[in-house]
Amino acid sequence: MSDTDTLLRIEKLSVRYRTRGQEPGHAAVDGVSLAVRRGEFVSIVGESGSGKSTTIHAALHLLPTSAQVEAGVLELNGHDTAAWNDRRLARLRGPFVGFVPQDPGTSLNPVKRVGIQVLEALRLHRRVESGPGRALAEAKLAAAGLRDPERVYGQYPHELSGGMKQRVLIAIALANDPELLVADEPTSALDVTVQKVILDHLADLRATLGLGVLLVTHDLGVAAERSDRLVVMQHGRIVEEGTAEQILTDPRHEYTRRLVAAAPTRHSTRLVGTRQRAGQAVEPTDLLRVRNLSKTFARGAVRAVDEVTLAVRAGTTHALVGESGAGKSTVARIAAGFATADSGEVWFDGTRIDGRSRAKLRPIRREIQFVYQNPYSSLDPKFTVEQIIGEPLAALGLLPRGNRRRDRVRELLDEVALSREHLRRKPAELSGGQRQRVAIARALAAGPRLLVLDEAVSALDVSVQAQILRLLVDLQHEQGLTYLFITHDLGVVRLVADEVTVMRGGAVVETGSVAEVFAAPSQDYTRRLLDAVPVGAPGPDPVGAIARSA
Repeated sequence: MSDTDTLLRIEKLSVRYRTRGQEPGHAAVDGVSLAVRRGEFVSIVGESGSGKSTTIHAALHLLPTSAQVEAGVLELNGHDTAAWNDRRLARLRGPFVGFVPQDPGTSLNPVKRVGIQVLEALRLHRRVESGPGRALAEAKLAAAGLRDPERVYGQYPHELSGGMKQRVLIAIALANDPELLVADEPTSALDVTVQKVILDHLADLRATLGLGVLLVTHDLGVAAERSDRLVVMQHGRIVEEGTAEQILTDPRHEYTRRLVAAAPTRHSTRLVGTRQRAGQAVEPTDLLRVRNLSKTFARGAVRAVDEVTLAVRAGTTHALVGESGAGKSTVARIAAGFATADSGEVWFDGTRIDGRSRAKLRPIRREIQFVYQNPYSSLDPKFTVEQIIGEPLAALGLLPRGNRRRDRVRELLDEVALSREHLRRKPAELSGGQRQRVAIARALAAGPRLLVLDEAVSALDVSVQAQILRLLVDLQHEQGLTYLFITHDLGVVRLVADEVTVMRGGAVVETGSVAEVFAAPSQDYTRRLLDAVPVGAPGPDPVGAIARSA
């Protein structure tokens, strides 16, 4: 391709941040060079903190004033924009480059109708009357993959699903027919099926409109299925670059190999425990059973759970799968005694526990513990790790304050593979993976038999996710734990679960062993969930190998 086909070119980009008036610290981006050509789909991949988003924000001059940017070249559409002011840059933003931010919840104005926000983007660069403008805005919504754009035009953001809001951001980015689309983690908060639809649509836009697409994501498997070229970043630097096929089949850098291996795929094999198994035998009986559970909200207008029946065998992992709104978490909260059903039964270890008072549920609460999706919001920010893990021991009256409690906290820290130096730290001083390990240690403090894991790994980078899954499998093998594992990702299910129940719209779609459901799903909905899981790199068990080495 000629130089005129290069839409974005970055050479020797470095970014440092000043904090509290101090001199700039270490480089968040260090010597990065990359290019995107017309009609090319390029993905930047790497974990949180690798410099991906900083790189694209620097290229589009969207960094805060605390950032110190140095670059040999920052070129858009053949123009070196390094010294351009905002007014001059505005002529390129929109007409030449469209930007899709990560979080539609904070990027859309909650008090303005969706169509008006698209119309405002159009009017930034052209004169558009109300009548023709509405028709054009609706056309942009349709081009972004939204059905019934006339209805969506008049809705507010809170009336749309996460996937629909992300499509609205794409419509705004496409409002002025750009030649380059830059998307920053546009699907990280979405279900896998919605994620697939969004990324497939970006690929279609590239094919039909000749767009250049630059995608930022932490999930190499997701990016590889759609990209012409992958750029892998770690610690602010590019460690490897190549075609998707080359990166997946023959990664050269150790970090790239870890990313490839960590991505759950539809062909991954069940992880096997590596820790020494506890001496007790686990009876192959049902530890948890729910029968005909139903639950409505909004005075009966919303049926969240509809006649759900399932059983979780002792010592196994039972996955509850479905998209957001399927009713998974509501079933889990009812099963754990945190919510009440309108009808139905909950049995734990042969004893019916639904309808019990809070006082009578107290002994059961020790047996059933919860691990939530977001470890940062579920941990008290004012407590140290030692206080967080020791809190259940005090609340349940298990161990008095003193040496015995401190010793137990240290044992729990060892069980989740954290060092003693973490005891005095607070949640803000920990990584996402470390916070989730603390949450698991806190759940284990009470000596439970059942852990309910509600999307406990969905907010983590794939390599950190692999480490937490390995930890959970090892703890189960060692202690005979039983897991009810809530997730929307069947790739993760394949790694850790023995049985799976698929939910949709509050009802059970199908249930069975993971091997049976993956090999021959009986329902179209389950097949769609499976199709949304990336195929990944070939090999017998790359995820297990990396998790064991982590």
